[in-house]
Amino acid sequence: MGLALLSCQQSEKEEIKEDKEEEEIKLPLEQMVKRHIEGKLSIPANENYSYKIYKAHLDGDTLEDAIITVNRLSFAMNEANASKNTAKQAELGFMGNYNYIFFFDGGLHMISPPIAIPSSPLAPLKVEFENISSPDFKDILVHFRILNASYMDVYTIGNHIPRRIFQWKNFDGLNSTKNVEAFTFEFVEGSTGPVKDILVKKAELIQPKNEINIYEYSPEIKGTNEIVHRFFYIPKEGKYLTQKR
Repeated sequence: MGLALLSCQQSEKEEIKEDKEEEEIKLPLEQMVKRHIEGKLSIPANENYSYKIYKAHLDGDTLEDAIITVNRLSFAMNEANASKNTAKQAELGFMGNYNYIFFFDGGLHMISPPIAIPSSPLAPLKVEFENISSPDFKDILVHFRILNASYMDVYTIGNHIPRRIFQWKNFDGLNSTKNVEAFTFEFVEGSTGPVKDILVKKAELIQPKNEINIYEYSPEIKGTNEIVHRFFYIPKEGKYLTQKR
């Protein structure tokens, strides 16, 4: 009986020790990010890349999460210089998989695998947050550039990973007279459930008066009340759909 009690107490002490060791190795997010990015993307020590951390409450627990954006412009340019189509790739803004997002799950204290956002690395990703799926946590709006157009992806967190549920243009035809269009978005009460509907509204793209860098310039977009589409979320599909007009 005495031996059994001693063995039980020793086992409990070992479990407590293991729990403390696990807590001690939970590094702050800022210390985890660089090592995780470089490991998952196989980034060499001499590569010049950039990243940014956007913090918000992104799922149903009570702990703060984050979206991490990564931009590998130098790598993209080096790949282009090593190819036979350098001029063409430069003309296309070095389009490819050089912008990424990662999700930091505050509850699990883990960072997800990378999600590539095919776009121009001349324009780093921009992230915003919006209450779409729930009033209790945010969803993720990722803005990226392709040539003289800007797009928005909407992600929600499911099973601890970001899942894209919507995509649309912010604008097209910047610094041009061809294919010029722009849109604004409004998130309103859901018509099929608690997830908000997305109203896509026609807008005016205010063109620059002087010469610009189309990847760095943020144009003014003047909104209207004209609804182009109303998108509603279909849970079975896991994405937004709209009725044909």
